[in-house]
Amino acid sequence: MALIKSISGIRGTIGGKTGENLTPLDVVKFSAAFAQIIFEAQKKNPGTSKVPKVVIGRDARMSGSIVSELVINTLLSAGIDVVDLGLSTTPTVEMAVTMAKADAGVIITASHNPKEWNALKLLNSSGEFISAETGAQLLAIAEKEDFNFVVVDKLGHLTRDDSFMQKHIDAILAYPLVNAESIAARNLKVVVDAVNSTGAIFVPALLRALGVKDIVVLNEEVNGKFAHNPEPLPEHLSQLSSAVVKHKADLGIAVDPDVDRLCFVNEDGSMFGEEYTLVAVADYILGLRKGNTVSNMSSTKALKEVTIKHGGEYFPSAVGEVNVVNKMKQHEAVIGGEGNGGIIVPDFHYGRDALIGIALFLSHLAAQKNGIKSLRAKYPDYFISKNKIELENSVDVKTIFEKIQKKYKSNPVNTEDGLKIEFDNDWVHLRTSNTEPIIRIYSESNFETTANNIAVRLMQDIREFM
Repeated sequence: MALIKSISGIRGTIGGKTGENLTPLDVVKFSAAFAQIIFEAQKKNPGTSKVPKVVIGRDARMSGSIVSELVINTLLSAGIDVVDLGLSTTPTVEMAVTMAKADAGVIITASHNPKEWNALKLLNSSGEFISAETGAQLLAIAEKEDFNFVVVDKLGHLTRDDSFMQKHIDAILAYPLVNAESIAARNLKVVVDAVNSTGAIFVPALLRALGVKDIVVLNEEVNGKFAHNPEPLPEHLSQLSSAVVKHKADLGIAVDPDVDRLCFVNEDGSMFGEEYTLVAVADYILGLRKGNTVSNMSSTKALKEVTIKHGGEYFPSAVGEVNVVNKMKQHEAVIGGEGNGGIIVPDFHYGRDALIGIALFLSHLAAQKNGIKSLRAKYPDYFISKNKIELENSVDVKTIFEKIQKKYKSNPVNTEDGLKIEFDNDWVHLRTSNTEPIIRIYSESNFETTANNIAVRLMQDIREFM
């Protein structure tokens, strides 16, 4: 059981002891701290006297309604108006913040984590994740537990609004690089793995709007009882793979519970590869709009190669959506994201969005003569080995990384985010997770065996220095 406080929000397991898990008291405490942050931000804008407004939405987790009501009622008690989207997606809430001209947003989701987890993802008035500085300020306020709540006459007002799914879809259809006409003309048959969350509502609705009529939805009951591990990785998508072949579909689509990560399955049931979701979408966009790209340093080097091919420049960032967004703004990137299937289209909104990702990917596919497997064959065939080591509270990760850096001192090393070591054309990236008590070990090579061997070697080093 765990409670993790980071730039990705406040994330923890449901139940257990207060301060060590995401209990009702913890939810109220961090929500009250966020309310104080919102009021303090308002004070910095003289002449603003309106009641602050916050947009709330959640995925379908079993604990979602409980956590959501705790957040909502804490904010109302602090004198903040709340617009509750109910069951929604992370990118929809992000867009709703700006559409509703709200002061902030809260997404109740633990993203790809299993059902026992939930989290508060906190957004600023631009619908983007709060900065590390604001996050540190929030944690300090929560630690003091010195909160003020309003008298009954000044309680916030609650509005329930389920219109933003259609607004999100309408915005996608209006995006100039989305070609719904060409998608509809392909008469695609698509299988969707909705993993018992809001993807079962939003993804089919988007596909129908794009002209896709033949849709098969797996795990479509929106109950948060995930039929499999909800992280959209190849080892969790065997059901989708089999269904694509069984239904003779053109492709399969998998999203995570809050619909900000996206991956595809080829027509023969093989994996397109979550790392190549961003590569393919970037290839499409860069072919129509020249510019730079950004991904985090745990992502495939194939994006860099595609970017250079189109005459752009590639920039790596630290892991974490806020870090990717900041680097994208710094270098005016026209597309960016993360190798875990996260697509960020900056002139749409600065957030990972599987829905705009689906529309752009299908626009790209529709422009090809052949199917999705043929499209995948256009890109380099690199392999990333993704591993992790669970941590005990007493482990000093900083010291472990220092010892490993010393051991590989003759290799090029990047310490911007954990430890990235290069081996000729291969690399390995070690970092603590923002969302789980683990060290992630990602390694990439042209050959699967080499990538796995690099990962095994570094995992042995970690255990040796623990």
